[in-house]
This record gives sequence, structure tokens and C-alpha cells, in this order.
Amino acid sequence: MTPTRMLGATALALLPTLALADPITLTDIAGREITLEGPADRVILGEGRQIFFAAVLDGEDPFQRVVGWRDDFRQASPESYAQYVERFPDLVDIPTFGGFKDGTFDIEQAVALDPDVMILNLEAKAATDEAGYEEKLAKVGIPIVYVDFREQPFEHTAQSMQIIGKLFGEDARAAEFNAFYEAQIARVTDVIEAQENLERPLVFVERAGGYSEDCCMSFGNGNFGTFVELAGGENMASPFIPGTFGTINAEQVIASDPDQIVVTGGNWEAYVPGGAWIGVGPGSDEAKAKAKLAALMERPGFTGVKAVENGQIHAIWHQFYNNPYSFVAVQRLATWLHPDLFPDLDPEATLLELHDRFLPVDYQPGYWVSLDASAS
Repeated sequence: MTPTRMLGATALALLPTLALADPITLTDIAGREITLEGPADRVILGEGRQIFFAAVLDGEDPFQRVVGWRDDFRQASPESYAQYVERFPDLVDIPTFGGFKDGTFDIEQAVALDPDVMILNLEAKAATDEAGYEEKLAKVGIPIVYVDFREQPFEHTAQSMQIIGKLFGEDARAAEFNAFYEAQIARVTDVIEAQENLERPLVFVERAGGYSEDCCMSFGNGNFGTFVELAGGENMASPFIPGTFGTINAEQVIASDPDQIVVTGGNWEAYVPGGAWIGVGPGSDEAKAKAKLAALMERPGFTGVKAVENGQIHAIWHQFYNNPYSFVAVQRLATWLHPDLFPDLDPEATLLELHDRFLPVDYQPGYWVSLDASAS
């Protein structure tokens, strides 16, 4: 046989192997086993902000698999959305759909998009169970995979990235990110755990301060409440909020008299036009954010509180609460709570490295601000 004919025969022999991908089986965060014919090429994102994990795994084009998504990214994080639109202008053509919790999800629309899989956040499971969406979608060949970066981020982030990495056929990329994630968390937790008789400052985290006129949404034993504990603080709201999210009244803030106050913020002009929210995020106006943060501290529940009197007031990007970048927030909190323990820890450098190594958009500062005593 001539070399050319041998090469042709070899190529023909390989065709079945190339055409048929090996099936993949995974167990999602909800403990459900899912099998697909191969890595997912067509994906529906149950939340637009899930692009934050897709950006890590599909860095060249995080939208290459996305055939549909919920329309919350441009509303909940408009600065991030603008970054991605500039880099990937075709994202504006991705079909959008309603949510599970509000009952506006359209199964027929999902079927028309011909997805291999739908990725949902774990918090949506109660609504999908109640409406029977899992069974309905399974009947039309659309499996659901649950992940979690919100309810128990430090228990589930690495696992969720591993699941999505397998789903996308990007196991090595997921492993690389998880190694980075765990090393960056350890830069805080190793130091905190090494301290004997650590004095933990009492920290009140106000969730989305200024989003409404009511006071005050906060975090219990989860999410930013856990961030605070990992960073060496005591979460003020934990005794009063049994779950991850909840509300305490302004009188309790005064009574607890926290040492530091952290307000989560973002640009929520789409939801609350002209609101008192703190517009931190990529490329934000730091002076404007500081002015709005100072104004929030003039509310009756905050005047005279120790943290305000001492100028220990901060605002941080709200979206750290629901994406794989939460380790950056833990580093930032640690440097606020224990500057003496972390003189060389630079969370901004960490965020810059995250962008350089894993993300397709350039880093822009503006994810946090702090007030000094004179400003407050």
C-alpha cells in the first residue's frame, strides 16, 4: 500500500472515533446524576450572571456555547455587561427568557433553542420542583445541572467549577482555576487560623444598602456572613438571621454597635433609578461612591455607631456574592479587619491576576471604597 493510501485508510479508520464523543456522567450540586452524550455545545444559562464562570472556562469566547440566558446581566451588573459587549458585541443577539421563581420561563422557547443542557443556580431548585420543570424538560431531552456560588460559596465553588469544567470539556481549565482559588483563600485562612486568641471585630454587612428605603437587609450564616468569618471578623447579623439572607432592624444595629460596617453595592439604575445604592463595580466613580456611602451613614440606625465614629466604613461590589471570584472579597475584608496581619496582601493585585490569567476582559478598578473618619 502506498503512503498516501495508508494515510487515507488511517483517516477513515479514525472517523467513527472523531464523530462520536464519549458520554459524560456527572453529579451536580443537588446530588443528581446527569449523563450527556458528550461535552455540551449548546447551553442555556438560568441566570445571565453565570457568564462569570463561563468567562473563566471559555476565555476566548464565553458566549460560544450560550444559546439562551435570563436577561439579568445587563440590569444587575451593567458595567460588567458593557465590558463584555465591547469585547463580544454579538452577545446582544442571544435570546433571553423569563425566570423560574416568577413563573415566566417558557419551555417551548427553551425547546426551540435546542440546548444540550440548562445550568441553574441551586437556589432555583425549589421553584423548579414546585412547577415540575425538571420532569417537563427531561421529557423534551433538556437536562438541568445545578451549581452554587451563592448559598454555600466556600463549600460549593470549587465543586461547581469542576462540574461545569466537565460539562464543557474544560476539566484542565477548571482545575487550574480551582488551584488558584484555593491558594488565594489560603492566603487569608492560613493566617487567621494561626492566630491564638484572635480578637475578631464585630462587622455589620448591609446587603444592597440604599437599594430601598428600608433598613436593613443582611447575611446570616452564609455568603457574605461567611466571608466575614473567614476574614477574621464576627458577623453581627448571624444571631438574628437563621439562614443565608434576612433582615434586621436599625435599632439592632445601634444596640450591637459594630466595629466595622460593610455595604454591598452595585449600579442598580435599571431597578431603582436614582437610588441611594453605592455604585461600586468595574470602572465606577470612586468619589460618587464615597459620597453615597457617607450619606447612607447619616440614617438614624447608623449615627453614633462605633464604626461610623471611627471611620471604619466600606462598600464592596455586591456581585462577589454570586460568582467564583468571592475569594477576592475575602481578601479585601481581611485587609480591612486585620491590616496588621496582612501588610503584604493586595486584593487589587489578586483581582488583576484573575483577569490576566482567566478572564477575556481587562481589569478596571472600582470594586470597593472606604471612608475615613473625617468623611463620615
